[in-house]
Amino acid sequence: MTCKVIVGGFYGDEGKGKIIAYLSIKDDPKIAVRGGVGANAGHTFVYNNQTFKVRMLPSAVLNSETKLLIGAGVLVTPGILKDELRKYNAEKRTIIDSHCGIIHESHIKRDMEDAHLKKVVGTTGTGTGPANSDRALRILNLAKDINELKSYLGNVSDIVNESIDENQSVIIEGTQGTFLSLYHGDYPFVTSKDVTASGICSDIGIGPKKVDDVILVFKAYVTRVGGGPLENEITIDEASKLGWLEYGSVTGRQRRASPFNMELAKKAVMINSATQIAVTKLDVVFPDCAGLKEYPKLSSQAKSFIEKIEDTVGVKVVLIGTGAEINEIIDRRTEN
Repeated sequence: MTCKVIVGGFYGDEGKGKIIAYLSIKDDPKIAVRGGVGANAGHTFVYNNQTFKVRMLPSAVLNSETKLLIGAGVLVTPGILKDELRKYNAEKRTIIDSHCGIIHESHIKRDMEDAHLKKVVGTTGTGTGPANSDRALRILNLAKDINELKSYLGNVSDIVNESIDENQSVIIEGTQGTFLSLYHGDYPFVTSKDVTASGICSDIGIGPKKVDDVILVFKAYVTRVGGGPLENEITIDEASKLGWLEYGSVTGRQRRASPFNMELAKKAVMINSATQIAVTKLDVVFPDCAGLKEYPKLSSQAKSFIEKIEDTVGVKVVLIGTGAEINEIIDRRTEN
């Protein structure tokens, strides 16, 4: 039994939802707990040709035996949360930490109307920045103040630590990506808090000694939404020809794109103390790898790409996404 932390290595949109959904079915964790900012980050995954999207619940929703928790550091938008609870029939297995902050309509309005946030930073307009600002001022309402959430409240830190101490399997889910971190990203083009592995553990309420593995998720190319630098950015036409043209799962905004950045990946591994790497959408860059589930069957070009990542960052790529479906993946965790 292990405690795994899964975080993004670039600017979000790396495919964390697919990796976590796969692990939730393959490893059958007792608990999946979400850290991160809030409903500004959407995770998408495909199972049996059906597309699933979550903005509040952990991406382990497909495993009906896994308890779904939301850590104290996460901002909760009650309406979005309740919609997901109903949609995934998760009311009886979801626990929200009583110290989660609450996003109100006033926060969303401030986010949408603030010229700096919308026009310069390029936020999602979901209210997370203003809510975290209010939290820093100690005036934000918490989940324990909201009557409609009382039946879901609990002490997530206690639950997670007890599960780890009992040698149960736990998945901790981060949101967004390393270089959107308030502290380690391209300030001011960042989110409103730290979203590296350390920050996600803090959101949940566990210490670093409780973590067995940090899985850092990269996409086979780089995308980002909103403002900020993007090294070797390509044009919209180039992205379209390569099949790299994507749109944000929350805002629907077009994502900017660039080739895989080895040096950025190396820094992300350092900041997060990554022990394992997952690479998604290999099939988009190398179409002949689509749907493959065995590493030896990859083309020589695809293998060279994976090996270059490993050689550059010094960490093994253990999970490789070769398609949109959860099970279109190469799992190398048992390899010597």
